[in-house]
Amino acid sequence: MTDVLRILLIGDIMGRPGRLAVQKLVPRWRCEGAADFVLANVENCAGGKGVTASTVREILDAGVDIATTGNHVWDNRDVFSFIDSEPRMLRPANYLPDADVPGKGSTIIETEHGISVGVINLQGRIFMEALENPFHAADALVEELRQKTPIILVDFHAEATSEKQAMGWHLDGRVSAVFGTHTHVQTADERLLPQGTAYITDLGMTGALDSIIGMKPEEVLIRFRRGLPSRFEVAEKNVHVCGALVTVEIATGRALSIERVRERV
Repeated sequence: MTDVLRILLIGDIMGRPGRLAVQKLVPRWRCEGAADFVLANVENCAGGKGVTASTVREILDAGVDIATTGNHVWDNRDVFSFIDSEPRMLRPANYLPDADVPGKGSTIIETEHGISVGVINLQGRIFMEALENPFHAADALVEELRQKTPIILVDFHAEATSEKQAMGWHLDGRVSAVFGTHTHVQTADERLLPQGTAYITDLGMTGALDSIIGMKPEEVLIRFRRGLPSRFEVAEKNVHVCGALVTVEIATGRALSIERVRERV
């Protein structure tokens, strides 16, 4: 076993095209030793909106270690039938304490080599639902997880660039990586923050890039051009896996590098 952990972070998986892309790429990366641990955001994996037991199972069976979500996690009611019994899927942690929300927002997963990896799923508040303050939730969860492992990953599912950047700086030196999801557009600002936390504002989308954030353009244009409702359909052309590869020092949890991933499948 080496002294570093290679972590593949996969951006929002969009419908069946995204799931098929993960099923092609992740086993290959695993086989070639390019990734030791894989995280994927799955909140749009079932028909482009929501998640089901069968679609999450496809993704986990492909070699993904932990699935995170966001504001669309509840869009398919099938989620309520399995979220409490699936330890490898998270929902945002910062719901109000008395909301009695099913599922959990953080966990620790062991790799096949016995390395403990902490994962936290948070949701932003700017232009989104008014959940509990994610910065306060992050402080409590990071303190709890650091008692068990120095390697901690934070999926911050948020709309505003400023809020995502603020979370990166807020947690710099306390977690291994802070990465944004939700917008479906990969950003080009991957970097190591001064205290050793890997950061990127948004991992992007795993799905059809010939689309409007994963949906067929002609359907979405009706809404924008005419102001009329239209039924969106998941796009299928020019499918890519988007995300980032982070290398972390196992002993300290400090990130050594971060690279954008954008691979056509």
